[in-house]
Amino acid sequence: MPRDLYGEWNVMRSATLSVPFAAPRAAATRLTLALGLGVALALSQAQQVHAFGAPESFADLAAQISPSVVNITTSALVAAPAESGPMVPEGSPFEDFFREFQDRNGDGNREPRRSEALGSGFVISADGYIVTNNHVIEGADQISIEFFSGKRLEAKLVGTDTKTDIALLKVESETPLPFVAFGDSDAMRVGDWVMAMGNPLGQGFSVSAGIVSARGRELSGTYDDFIQTDAAINKGNSGGPLFNMQGQVVGVNTAILSPTGGSIGIGFSMAANVVTKVVGQLQQFGETRRGWLGVRIQDVTPDVAEAIGLTEAKGALITDVPEGPARDAGMLAGDVIQTFDGQPVNDTRDLVNRVADAPIGEAVDVIVLREGKVETLQVTLGRREDAEAESTPVAGVPAPAPAEAVVLGMTLMPVTPETAQELGLDAAASGLVVSKVDPASEAYAKGLRDGDVITEAGQQKVVRIKDIEDRVTEARDAGRKSLLLLVRRGGDPRFVALSLD
Repeated sequence: MPRDLYGEWNVMRSATLSVPFAAPRAAATRLTLALGLGVALALSQAQQVHAFGAPESFADLAAQISPSVVNITTSALVAAPAESGPMVPEGSPFEDFFREFQDRNGDGNREPRRSEALGSGFVISADGYIVTNNHVIEGADQISIEFFSGKRLEAKLVGTDTKTDIALLKVESETPLPFVAFGDSDAMRVGDWVMAMGNPLGQGFSVSAGIVSARGRELSGTYDDFIQTDAAINKGNSGGPLFNMQGQVVGVNTAILSPTGGSIGIGFSMAANVVTKVVGQLQQFGETRRGWLGVRIQDVTPDVAEAIGLTEAKGALITDVPEGPARDAGMLAGDVIQTFDGQPVNDTRDLVNRVADAPIGEAVDVIVLREGKVETLQVTLGRREDAEAESTPVAGVPAPAPAEAVVLGMTLMPVTPETAQELGLDAAASGLVVSKVDPASEAYAKGLRDGDVITEAGQQKVVRIKDIEDRVTEARDAGRKSLLLLVRRGGDPRFVALSLD
């Protein structure tokens, strides 16, 4: 994640609150006339049970939680900027003049300089643990904490997690510090009131309020689960808390979306239920320890579900099983993971989060659908961070040799030792190389391109052109509307379902 997302998007205004009290009363009057007093009263009671009106003031809540919110100032030694100057030809009589001019104005100093940045955070324990964003403190060699009382303390970095942009700090205080507790972010509903606190634009402690605009937002991370809010979030709010009306932290303010550079009321806070797991691991180990299954997966789309005979587009479809826990447990490409550790799997995001939260080194039951049959496998999970540290880059994909036949809008040819070498594949690799894709075809629309290698069709290996032609015929004879292909690009596999029409 960038050093300062807010710096790039730059929100420039505060949130405003607008409470439409008149409209509900008018609606209630119309309901009374149309449906009768009894129905209107029942509706009014239901609204009181399931919704909360706007508070008369946020002052009491702000006073309660302000002592736990902190301003963060970081300092880092940065390299000197690259030398720049006027476009003067070397040896020009003006060269010495311009160099002297730059030195006089301080531009000739090429020594490393100290840079400062601002952010926010909040105290989560009386003994001084503080949560903030990783991008607030990334690269810093000095971290200073300013409390609401004006007291300042130096902080030490306990650990960071770049995937969720969370960092955990620790200060030493002679007296117990006021702190706040995490709330259940899953209990937050769209429309619930929330309050954001932090250090926007270096102005010091500041409060803004709004509502939950959306839930479960993804930006770019594997483990993203953002609460979207219209509470004003500005540069400097990074790492600050998003509170519910009970004074519990339900999110960590992380980013905003503003293509114009001004506020458009779209801010993102990492959900507390994600943050608490990360913070717990950082506090215990100084690093994260996520479970690792060792498969490449993709969502089961409706066309893929139809191609493999599923009645519902649910689960996670395995596209590849490299060396790791899943291969050891007997998982195969083409398996659809339907249940993990006793919990149903809705999609790939659901599976990734469940695996990450599962204990490392312990066996879990995984139920897969394989060629129409259900199988239960036991997988002993590894640690994702260890697997990522050992990963190697994938070779590039040059253009393949001329093809031999056209099938489903693609010009195909069998993989030969020569084409395998050109494509950076293993010498024993097999399949059909795509040398051309008709731009008007469904294959092109679904992302197939020159250099892709088709290794399976209808969940069976294909080596010759006849193999894929036979799979097309079999699928049509079976009444299928589409054919499922396993396509590899640069070593990364994915399933694509192409229509047989």
